Amino acid sequence: MRLFLSSYRFGADPAPLLSLVGNPGRVGVIAAAAAADAWPRTARTSAVVSDVMPLTRLGFTPEEVDLRDYIGSDGQARSAALRERLEGFGMLWVRGGNTFVLRAQMARSGADRAIPELLLSDSLVYAGYSAGACVMTPTLHGLDSSDDPAEVVATCGMEPLWDGLGVVGFAIVPHHPPAELPGAEDAVPLEDAAAVRRTVTALRLAGIEYRTLTDDQAIVVNGDRTELV
Repeated sequence: MRLFLSSYRFGADPAPLLSLVGNPGRVGVIAAAAAADAWPRTARTSAVVSDVMPLTRLGFTPEEVDLRDYIGSDGQARSAALRERLEGFGMLWVRGGNTFVLRAQMARSGADRAIPELLLSDSLVYAGYSAGACVMTPTLHGLDSSDDPAEVVATCGMEPLWDGLGVVGFAIVPHHPPAELPGAEDAVPLEDAAAVRRTVTALRLAGIEYRTLTDDQAIVVNGDRTELV
């Protein structure tokens, strides 16, 4: 299993991601995370382009995988169709945004079954940042401090899910101020810093194991090895 879970895109250096992937090739880009499925079409298109360009500059060939194309009544069939599509990629790139919207779209499309299956067989690398990282954890508890669960009903027509995919065994708190730098928290918008503190407090009170990430950091899982880079 190979995972690259970051707070913001490649973190400080794309080298760990490239080392995990090997030679860059086709990458499937999932944009549902950015609450992109709740945005107007032009804003959603812009969100996709903003992730496609950095990937292209690293030598990847990005293609959007729109989870909405795989939403239907037959859950088993849609999961199989999505899995067949994903099998053609060496990497998935799952962008940030509203974690609850991403989780709901993964459930509706069958991605929450197809992706863990492909990871267990080491068929591809999963790279996700912010919401794309958080959705791989056991729980979304505490993330309502920064992401609005109410967007799920309006966008997806279902109640929000509070469980993640459970691929890693700990929660992730992205966008944490770099504590080692004096005054670092002052460089983060006050609203964002407060949301991070509320998420951390909620996880602590619930007794949930978690790891914080600054925007320069990422968690890399390669087989049985997990490290912070």
